[in-house]
Amino acid sequence: MMRQPKIGATQTSPTLPTPAQGVRWTTPIVETPGIVVLASWIWRLLRFLTTLPFRFPVMIACLAASVGAWWWLDWPGLTALWGLAAVASLVWWRAWPDSYRRCVLLRLLAWWRHVFVYRRHWQPVLVISGLAESYQERRYLPRIRRVTCDTWADRVRVALVAGTAPADFETRVAELAHGFAAPSCRVIVNGPRDITLEFPRHDTLAEPLDALPVPDSPDLDALPVGQREDGSPWLLRLHGTHVLVVGVTGAGKGSVIWSAVRAMLPAVKAGTAQVWAIDPKRMELAYGRDLFAHYADTGESAVALLERAVASMQERAERYAGKQRSHVATVDDPFVVVLLDEVAFLTAYHPDRDVRRRAENAIATLTSQGRSVGFAVLAALQDPRKEVMNLRNLFPDKVALRLDEASQVDMVLGEGARERGAEAHLIDPALPGVAYVRLEGSPSPVRVRAAYVSDEDITAMVSAHGGSANHSVGGGEG
Repeated sequence: MMRQPKIGATQTSPTLPTPAQGVRWTTPIVETPGIVVLASWIWRLLRFLTTLPFRFPVMIACLAASVGAWWWLDWPGLTALWGLAAVASLVWWRAWPDSYRRCVLLRLLAWWRHVFVYRRHWQPVLVISGLAESYQERRYLPRIRRVTCDTWADRVRVALVAGTAPADFETRVAELAHGFAAPSCRVIVNGPRDITLEFPRHDTLAEPLDALPVPDSPDLDALPVGQREDGSPWLLRLHGTHVLVVGVTGAGKGSVIWSAVRAMLPAVKAGTAQVWAIDPKRMELAYGRDLFAHYADTGESAVALLERAVASMQERAERYAGKQRSHVATVDDPFVVVLLDEVAFLTAYHPDRDVRRRAENAIATLTSQGRSVGFAVLAALQDPRKEVMNLRNLFPDKVALRLDEASQVDMVLGEGARERGAEAHLIDPALPGVAYVRLEGSPSPVRVRAAYVSDEDITAMVSAHGGSANHSVGGGEG
């Protein structure tokens, strides 16, 4: 007769009994030594007490003030007030934990950066960058008024001393960014002696942007084409201006062009906007030629298209004379964008001198007279030198993508742009679409990135909107 094992015993027989035999199996009980349990509880308690001030700084500060008011000052009213503040902080943490952490952590970060980054290095950075003299008395030093932080940047508000202008800081943004170990620096002028220095803590444009959604009702004065460094949308103005996009091969000129076309699609479909495209390379714009009202890809056809645009512009200006001063996009008078990819082919590289002359005259006429009657030129260029393109100054708005030389930055964005932080010649080749632009009303350049419109996106655009306008395509102007 088989002997029944005791509870908690280990079965060693190779033949396992069946449940019908009434055997109960239990897990062996292993007792943890008491000293290990005690050490574990002590470690958890110490870890909790150590991290408590960082997890609940507001509540701890209120409780400390409450205890201090009761113990040393014997003020029961103040003790009760701070106690209520501690309870309110606890309720805030339990009800809205994300808001509590974001507010408290950003304030703690601002205090830390203020004390250990900016105030600590303020005088040597300003002296070395030439913004302050090496005086012993600190009254000659611009004063930090406040430091605030958000999720991507620090903002240092500075009170200037007499004799120091905001322009002095605008021309030293590269030195300031290097001194405080920031990717870049931007100067925001609040008043004659009040500025804010904006220091990003990380590169918000490092990741590529997918094609933006097509807007339901596009604003031709503010087309969404990408993202600014501060996270806000990059809005490109076309109506009432002309835009020159400059960058080396692979810098992302196509991203700017196609993002602008994509943002205009509803207006193109409605007939209140048209795109007349010139594509000498027959590569960039040919993929979506069904979206364009007119298309040309040879020197002769391109000049013919430009001269046709000039004639249409002058006819509209004659009708507007004495009746209206600005253009409103309608089906009868649509907004026309003349899109030029690699404009240097027509102004410098074409072997026929007559073609170059006619193209240059037509572009000059469009850019000098077309804004008020609803004609805009959006041109892309690789080399901004005058011998290649001497019409740069006729384009009010310019976009500087990655450039070959430092001197080209000022050629594109204007004198002093590189001193104000537009380091387009230092853009990483692995970041296509990253550029510097000057926004209207501000001399300081802004770093942006255009959204990438893929071949699949263009195919979808053609399927949804192609053929909506009365267009003509092919090797000729049409």
